[in-house]
Amino acid sequence: MILLAVLFFITALLYASVGFGGGSTYNALLVLHGADYTVLPTIALCCNIIVVAGGVWRFGAAGHIHIRRILPFIAGSIPLAWFGGRLPVSETVFVGLLGASLLIAGVQLLYATRAPANSAAQSALPASLALSLLIGGALGFLAGIVGIGGGIFLAPVLYLMRWGTPRQIAGACSFFILVNSLSGLAGQLSKLIDSDIAGDALAYWPLALAVLLGGQIGSRLGALRMPEKLIKRLTAVLMIYVAVRLLLRWRHLVAG
Repeated sequence: MILLAVLFFITALLYASVGFGGGSTYNALLVLHGADYTVLPTIALCCNIIVVAGGVWRFGAAGHIHIRRILPFIAGSIPLAWFGGRLPVSETVFVGLLGASLLIAGVQLLYATRAPANSAAQSALPASLALSLLIGGALGFLAGIVGIGGGIFLAPVLYLMRWGTPRQIAGACSFFILVNSLSGLAGQLSKLIDSDIAGDALAYWPLALAVLLGGQIGSRLGALRMPEKLIKRLTAVLMIYVAVRLLLRWRHLVAG
């Protein structure tokens, strides 16, 4: 548990610096640790909430969160994140879906780093209310199924739309993750409420302390000090690394 807590601390620090909660990597670490996959989303979402709550506060205080602009995405995502969290899925589907989604998102974001950072807001692509609701709903549903906040899926979309500067996108993703993690957690708990598995999550309480500390350090670095281009590249590298690890695990599950 000590090694796992250290890894969660490092994950929280790195992900918080780019506006994410780290749910995808928490899930991957728990899978490799041998935890029951049915309880993984609950643990990951709780850690997400702890990390991004601090991130939302720090990015908001620095003026990087514009709630009115991100609200259509959130309105579409919240109900579908709850619904996705309620759906039972097999371990093979869970790991494969998460890994494939992150790999696509990571490659897209890595490509997006070639765009000039300071021209993002001026050349933003228009998006209708209906399109924003649709995108938010689709990402919320996917995030709910795999037990993450969905910001890691939203970020490449916002970069491709040239929605704002990297720090504005990081702040928007933090807020998106927070509300979807709360909604997804409600769905996960309703699925496990009558199961003894729900109590197993309490054994992982040291991880909450680890991500609290790591998230506070990371969000401060991301909001105040890290270069914008580095934020984008670091985000993409994290996505691709986690995706590869998950897909290797998925291949083992399929072969077994």
